[in-house]
Amino acid sequence: MMRTVEVLLVVIILGAAYLAVSSYVTLPSPTKVSPTDLNRVAFTTLQELDSRYDLSSAVFQTNNVTEWGNLQTAISAALPANMIYNLTVYNVNTASNGASLYTNIASFSDSQSLGQGSDASSYLVASSNVTYISSPQQISVNGNPITLYILDCSDTAGWWTTGYTPSSLAQQLYELLSPYFNTTIMVQNTSQLGQLLNGQSLQGEAINNSIIINTCGESVPIPANFGSSGMNSTQGYDSSNGSYAMYDYTLGRLTQLYNWTWVSIVGYPFYYVTNTGFLSSTQNSWGIYGMNCVSSQGLNAFLEGLDNQPYLYNTTWITGAPSGIVYLSSQTQNLCNYYGLYPSPYQTSTRALPTAITPQFNLSITTYLFNTTFDGSAYDPGAVYRHHWTANINGVNVTSYQGGFFALGMTRIPDIRLAALGILCDYEPVRYGSLFTAAGANRLVVLQLAMVGGG
Repeated sequence: MMRTVEVLLVVIILGAAYLAVSSYVTLPSPTKVSPTDLNRVAFTTLQELDSRYDLSSAVFQTNNVTEWGNLQTAISAALPANMIYNLTVYNVNTASNGASLYTNIASFSDSQSLGQGSDASSYLVASSNVTYISSPQQISVNGNPITLYILDCSDTAGWWTTGYTPSSLAQQLYELLSPYFNTTIMVQNTSQLGQLLNGQSLQGEAINNSIIINTCGESVPIPANFGSSGMNSTQGYDSSNGSYAMYDYTLGRLTQLYNWTWVSIVGYPFYYVTNTGFLSSTQNSWGIYGMNCVSSQGLNAFLEGLDNQPYLYNTTWITGAPSGIVYLSSQTQNLCNYYGLYPSPYQTSTRALPTAITPQFNLSITTYLFNTTFDGSAYDPGAVYRHHWTANINGVNVTSYQGGFFALGMTRIPDIRLAALGILCDYEPVRYGSLFTAAGANRLVVLQLAMVGGG
């Protein structure tokens, strides 16, 4: 009985103590325990108001009652009912010493005072008459501007360019790359290509060190004079094997001779030759006429010619299909923003070149558009190769580069931005920015917020 009384006394004492203490303790309000970040709310509100340039438009029309009133309505609608605000617009000028000068030109508020618990955020806007332009550097070799040739041959057919014609791809490439070149020439037909292959310029341009982009995908335009009965047939047709691999070998030799960079935009390079004239009755085994299948011999022959090796009719299939997806290299991703080109950072590649070709044909990779992938063997899904040779000059081994090859072993539908990006990443031309503006063309908007009603 005594123990029961003792327990009751302890409970009574503890209860009395709790009541006594709680009468003097005040818990913080929920808003103080987890306060609203007014600075972030203010900045987010300003960003949202300017998402369609409405804020920028309004702050340069503070005398326009309608625009100014619409802005006030928009802010009231964007903020919670328990928030009050003050918005102030400052004109931004530059002092003689370069410092910024801010002049209050307009403001409005839905409260006479925001109290001491307010916070604010600022947002800089520019007038619509501010113009920013970017002037790209012209790509050159040893200080000499080079020519860009885009094969827009009307008498050809494309393959592995699903959904696109060579002409449509050529036009897109022209828009993306021509600003970076002093001279860009659209090669209109295979006759003009034949003229170029014979060492003759098309418009008086320098042909050495040029870049040639083939927009036909896996097929390569072939001039009629390189056909089996043409005047250059010994340079275009391997009569003993009945193959146009000899033409691809000649392209390799010329690429090395003139220090060209030959660009293949998708698939297995040099797999077909195309001419809708003298090959009009020939189809590529898939029902596309004006096209002749060379198969894997074409790429092998081109690389032999690029390395100045003797021509060998080689049927070895050398490309691979890495499983899964392949990723843009870190260099490429870093330059995407710089050049304003944003292809998907991952792609599928079923025609990737093996790294084994670099020692076999004396090639050096100067740009990895995609990371090397390891899938049984090492493959490069997209890379720029430069042919090199070493000579002993006065007892010193000197390495020189002559001829290049840019291969994109992507799967079918070509993303032409990859071809443009690979060239820009390899040469890395500078973009020179210029800002044309005037005094008072920038304004600073400050939005100050506070809470009412206990949050």
